[in-house]
Amino acid sequence: MDDLDLNLLPALDALLAEGSVTGAARRLGLSASAMSRTLARLRSATGDPLLVRAGRGLVPTPRAAELRDQVHELARDVRAVLSPRIDTLDLASLDRLFTIRASEGFVELFYAPLVARVIEAAPHVRLRFAPKPEKDLFRLRDGQIDLEVGVLGASAPEVRTRLLFRDGFIGAARIGHPVLAGTMTPERYAACRHVVASRKGALSGPVDDALAALGLKREVVVIVPGFPEALRIARQSELVALVPRSCLGDPLAQGVIGFALPVQTPEIAISAMWHPRMDADPAHRWLREIVMAVCRPEAPAPGA
Repeated sequence: MDDLDLNLLPALDALLAEGSVTGAARRLGLSASAMSRTLARLRSATGDPLLVRAGRGLVPTPRAAELRDQVHELARDVRAVLSPRIDTLDLASLDRLFTIRASEGFVELFYAPLVARVIEAAPHVRLRFAPKPEKDLFRLRDGQIDLEVGVLGASAPEVRTRLLFRDGFIGAARIGHPVLAGTMTPERYAACRHVVASRKGALSGPVDDALAALGLKREVVVIVPGFPEALRIARQSELVALVPRSCLGDPLAQGVIGFALPVQTPEIAISAMWHPRMDADPAHRWLREIVMAVCRPEAPAPGA
């Protein structure tokens, strides 16, 4: 493409729109003689006269008439590609599919308000929630995932992150469970039978390490993939669940009472993660702000 001059495209667009060398020159801020030379170059490049004399004016050749609409669209597209992006977003007409990868617990807790806000503001936007069996970053890199929500672990250096909220583990038991009566101590907690959530099927975690430091061990009876399942079991049995504090906002937590653990466990930081190529995308930025507003009600709403 070394012999192509894209400057000829807007010149051709102006000539075909004006049907006049003088009019095209005025539109582009050129002299009439400069536009005449450009027309000569266009004739050479296309192999067609394009505009020919008819009385005192010029008329397009059949080839020029055929090209008029196509050239106009091409010139508009080239200007759009080679111009700074206007950071505006028409939510009413935005037609896009966003894929969010998040844990089942996050989806259970936040998907309803998130979906409500999105469809209210942008009725043509669709959301797809993808499971996260593992944290493979290539799905963010290749665009299969638009936004990931979860605990920030090992990450590629280019991945952008934003803290959504901080969480922590608590115990949860059905209403009327004996463990809820009286002061909670490490001994009373360890003496309970437990249901734990682990995608990898792990029997122990930070709580067990803290209990072990006191010479205690709890009995894990059931292991489930996610926190919603743990809550369901706790609600309908004598088992005590270990869940993030945020889970008590889930409707599934009805019939369950949370309590502070009698041992210290690490804080949980829930973040949004995305690839930097999406940083400047207005629609993606809007989605990130919506997720932030849903997870942190005190955060200003997008556009506020």
